[in-house]
Amino acid sequence: MADDLLSESLSTGAKAIRDVRAGERVHVHGVVRSLTLRPREALRALEVELFDGSATINLIWLGRRSIVGVEPGRVLDVSGRVVRHHGRLALFNPRYSLRAKQDAS
Repeated sequence: MADDLLSESLSTGAKAIRDVRAGERVHVHGVVRSLTLRPREALRALEVELFDGSATINLIWLGRRSIVGVEPGRVLDVSGRVVRHHGRLALFNPRYSLRAKQDAS
């Protein structure tokens, strides 16, 4: 399954997350593994873990509680500048587009 997802990701022209480095402007493609709402007093943030079959990257939208359509299992195309945040690769307030949901059949 991970190999299929990575092949799909690369076929979109996205960069494999395992090859992404901090400071780069990238386009990645993958499936949402988890969502976490960080309700801090000073700054709310929606954090999403995106997996492309090779590795994960955190997507962090500041000031957001939710984004319609962004949910576990959903496939996203995402672009932005990569940073290191708490030792992990992340994109803050990335541009994104939702992929049409696939039938489970």
